[in-house]
Amino acid sequence: MKQQDVSRRIATPLVNPAYPPVVPRFTDREYLNIVYRTDAEALRAVVPEPLEIDDPLVRFEIMRMGDVTGYGPYTEAGQAIEVRHEGERGEYLHAMYLDNFPATASGREAGAFPKTVGSPALYVDHGTLVGVLDYGTQRVATATMGYKHHDLDPDEATAQITVPTYMLKMVPGFDGAPQVAQLVRTEITDVVVKGAWTGPARLQLFAHVLAPMADLPVREIVSASHILTDLTLAPVKPVHDYLAR
Repeated sequence: MKQQDVSRRIATPLVNPAYPPVVPRFTDREYLNIVYRTDAEALRAVVPEPLEIDDPLVRFEIMRMGDVTGYGPYTEAGQAIEVRHEGERGEYLHAMYLDNFPATASGREAGAFPKTVGSPALYVDHGTLVGVLDYGTQRVATATMGYKHHDLDPDEATAQITVPTYMLKMVPGFDGAPQVAQLVRTEITDVVVKGAWTGPARLQLFAHVLAPMADLPVREIVSASHILTDLTLAPVKPVHDYLAR
C-alpha cells in the first residue's frame, strides 16, 4: 500500500476501519430530555475553563436512533451541562454512553464526543416513557416521563436540539502527554421536528465508579421533553487551544 493510500484512510484498523466514511443522517431520532438542577460545586469540578456556569443545570438525555446512515439503529444516554462561552449560552457534553461500537469510535476519533460503552434503552411502559442506562450489569440511571401528556411547541423543541454544544478534543501522544487538547464547538442546523411533547418527569441516578453520573446529583427537576426528529450532525470547530503558547 502506497503512502498516499495510507494517508487517505480515516480510521484503524487500516483495511477494516471501525466506522464508515459517511456523514450520518439520523432518521426518527427520539429524545427523552430531563433538565435538572444540581450542586454548583459539582459542576465546577468537571466543567473546563474557559466555559462558565451560571444556573447549575444538567440535561439528562436518552436518544433512540431509529436509523442512522452507516451505523443502523442504536441507543445513547448522556449528560449535558448548561454553560456560557464568550457571552453565548450552550451546553457542555459531559458524558455519553451507547451500545454501538462504530458510533462510539467515530464519535471519539472523528469528532470530540465523550463516548464510551453502556446499555441504554428507551421504551413506553403503561403510559410512561422510560429511559434507563446500565453499565455492565449495574443500573446507573432511570428516567420516567408521562407519555405525550402535553404538546410542546415545535420551535421550542428545535431550540433545545440546536443549542450550541461544546466538547473537549483530547488526543494523547505516545509519551502520555496531550498532543491535542482543544475546546470545540458544534451546532446542529439541519433538523426536522416530527413531534414534541412535555409532561411530568422523575430521574434517579445511582453511584457507579466507572459511570459517575450520580456525581452530578438531582436536586430539582426543571423540565422534561420527548422529541422525535430527523437531523444531520454538524462539523466541529476549535474555539480554544489548551496547548497554545
